[in-house]
Amino acid sequence: MLQPVELEAYGLLLRPWEESDLDAALRGLSDPDFRRWNTANSPTPDEGGARRFIRSRAEGWEHGTTASFAVTEGGTVIGQVGLGMIDFTMRNARVGYWVLPEGRGRGIASRALEGATRWAFRDLGLHRLELGHAIGNDASCGVARRCAYALEGLLRGAMIDIAGMPRDIHLHARLVTDALPGT
Repeated sequence: MLQPVELEAYGLLLRPWEESDLDAALRGLSDPDFRRWNTANSPTPDEGGARRFIRSRAEGWEHGTTASFAVTEGGTVIGQVGLGMIDFTMRNARVGYWVLPEGRGRGIASRALEGATRWAFRDLGLHRLELGHAIGNDASCGVARRCAYALEGLLRGAMIDIAGMPRDIHLHARLVTDALPGT
């Protein structure tokens, strides 16, 4: 089990998802850009999918496999950042994020990812975090670069998109021993 926490990071509050966040979760899951860049196992873009999304986030904390945060600014949910597939034996996890349309272009994803990254290294004792994004998702690639996630390569056909088509992804990673962004 992972103890859910709240993190203050770069002007944002990262906190566990709550049932009262249903509307924000539904907006995120049904956003055309989210749907364009995500996988076939993404929750359905309806109220039931949003409820399952929030429930699965709480279950991930309980099982110690996921640490997912609602990203808030001024008390309003503006996105999501999280660690999935946490493996404490191998000391690694995968990171992911999304931002609602009104938050894009303001560094929300980068600030949230950097806050979650530093927490994962410092408080969870992880050594490696991986970030994968579909080829062509230049915004996500920019977030990875700004947060010092090194591009490690191309994984051919590694993602099945919502339409059921295989897509190539870029694999980025950051180690606890890597230099901090901007240094």
